[in-house]
Amino acid sequence: MAQPLVKKDDDQEDEEYSPFLGIEKGAVLQEARVFNDPQLDARRCSQGITSLTSLLAQLAGYHKALILTKSGRNFYEVETYSHLSFFLFYVTKLQIEATEVFFAVTKLFQSKDTGLRRMVYLMIKEISPSADEVIIVTSSLMKDMNSKTDMYRANAIRVLCRITDGTLLTQIERYLKQAIVDKNPVVASAALVSGIHLLQTNPEIVKRWTNEVQEAIQSRAALVQFHALALLHQIRQSDRLAVSKLVTSLTKGSVRSPLAQCLLIRYTSQVIRDSSMNSQTGERPLSDYLEACLRHKADMVIVEAARAITEFSGVTSRELTPAITVLQLFLSSSKPVLRFAAVVAMTHPLAVTNCNIDMESLISDQNRSIATLAITTLLKTCLPLLLFFRMNFLSNILREEGGFEYKKAIIDSIVILIRDIPEAKETGLFQLCEFIEDCEFTYLSTQVLHFLGNEGPKTSDPSKYIRYIYNRVILENATVRAAAVSTLAKFGSIVESLKPRIFVLLRRCLFDSDDEVRDRATLYLNMLGWDGSVGETDKGVKEFLFGALDVPLVNLEARTFGRAFNLSAVPKEVKSQPLTEKKAPSKKPPNFGVSANGPTSPVDAYEKLLSSIPEFSSFGQLFKSSAPVELTEAETEYAVNVVKHIFSGHIVFQYNCTNTIPEQLLENVI
Repeated sequence: MAQPLVKKDDDQEDEEYSPFLGIEKGAVLQEARVFNDPQLDARRCSQGITSLTSLLAQLAGYHKALILTKSGRNFYEVETYSHLSFFLFYVTKLQIEATEVFFAVTKLFQSKDTGLRRMVYLMIKEISPSADEVIIVTSSLMKDMNSKTDMYRANAIRVLCRITDGTLLTQIERYLKQAIVDKNPVVASAALVSGIHLLQTNPEIVKRWTNEVQEAIQSRAALVQFHALALLHQIRQSDRLAVSKLVTSLTKGSVRSPLAQCLLIRYTSQVIRDSSMNSQTGERPLSDYLEACLRHKADMVIVEAARAITEFSGVTSRELTPAITVLQLFLSSSKPVLRFAAVVAMTHPLAVTNCNIDMESLISDQNRSIATLAITTLLKTCLPLLLFFRMNFLSNILREEGGFEYKKAIIDSIVILIRDIPEAKETGLFQLCEFIEDCEFTYLSTQVLHFLGNEGPKTSDPSKYIRYIYNRVILENATVRAAAVSTLAKFGSIVESLKPRIFVLLRRCLFDSDDEVRDRATLYLNMLGWDGSVGETDKGVKEFLFGALDVPLVNLEARTFGRAFNLSAVPKEVKSQPLTEKKAPSKKPPNFGVSANGPTSPVDAYEKLLSSIPEFSSFGQLFKSSAPVELTEAETEYAVNVVKHIFSGHIVFQYNCTNTIPEQLLENVI
């Protein structure tokens, strides 16, 4: 069933449809049974192979899992399946089905239809049969490789080099050498491309083909010369001197193919880079060849040569002038590809300033890729002239109404200009400060504040941004206030002259309603080296920082047992007490019922009482006795309070129960 594909590009007006999207494996395998018919229908067989190749493309993940299993790697690297038994069952089933399809496809060699034969070659390459299965199809491929039909020969060479190993490759090496120098360019290109692939697996065999490959470079066929040059360079790429000799010999005019010329230009630029690293004179060998390529009749060669020249390290204006002149001509070309390539190659803003007029006309080009590149290139080349107008334009549209994505894109553009252009920093930062004065998006405000903290202290007058930042502490929500506190701290840490002013502002943040803001202010004050000194007018701050803090008794009791108590280390607070009225002297004797030292303290009384109880006598000296704590309300029939007696290792709770109604008698209190 045909289903629509996802639209690839907005420039495409019509939607694309794939007839093979969502095909099922069972239906495709059922369709492949036509390969076994006595009378082969070439059209139906071609459709079956097409469906099979599409199915194989969709099962690429399963095929990868099969490769991982065959190579002996860890099974858990396969992410397609999580259950081992199911995975092995499915892989085995795929192998059986692939083998059946392979044998069915081999029966199609008996057909004389050229189109079907090409599909058979493609299917054999996609299935990638095992070593045991390759033997079955090798004889048919060898027969086609010696056929008089050039199409059969070329495709048979590609398939054989794809599915054979080193042992079988030595047997067909003679045929491959003959194919490289074959007069038919299709056969020669097939052999050369196969050699490029075989060089990755059997390099020692391919390196013996050097003479044939050098002969193929002299071919008049464009693709043959291109593939021969690529193969010969890969054979010699490990020897830098051999590559240099190869490039030097080929730059004398033996290469006529435009494709091979482009490849040779790339190899030449690599040789120039390597030679420049080793030479002390600064001269670039083979640079004359690149300048000569700028006058080539093929456009692709001209663009490639210009791109190579512009990519030189430390390139001079004299070397750039010929390339810029050619690229300027391409800017007014009627071919979109040339206009696009010319804009891409312009990587030196100062050198291509003369091309600004031509690039300005490309801003309205119908091809959006060219227009976009022209705009970005102009941004790099004519900044001194257009910077003021660009910044004003961004500032004006930033004040207009718009959503989050719209505002974010404008902010990102201003940030890029500030980072890349030093002259735009002052103007850009001022525009950002104005933006956060009336910004409804918390994310953008925090991002702008963070950027101000990084770039603001580096300006000539950082103090002018402090007012905008501190306004956020007063007027914004907690998230923006916290970001503003961090930004203020950055100014104080980088600009030493602003540190006293930052201290004052951060101290004001200590009274913020949000704990994050207060914590940040406290942290940054300590990090900036605030000594804690406050003026006479900062009475509120002084009381807040150094006033007495109420700590629950439970917390004190839980923390005081970990270390010995030292009474001398505890600050003593002396309270003024009112003078008691003088009483008439008592007529009782001096020692009657009262000791000479005065009345006994409650602690002494409690200690005497507790020591008289045998169960508590072993607890040692009483450390502290708390005041009575009422456990009941005053209106109840009886009153209960508790006194806590603290020893070094024990706490004794003394409950006092008082009957408030004389007519009642309390029983079973304990």
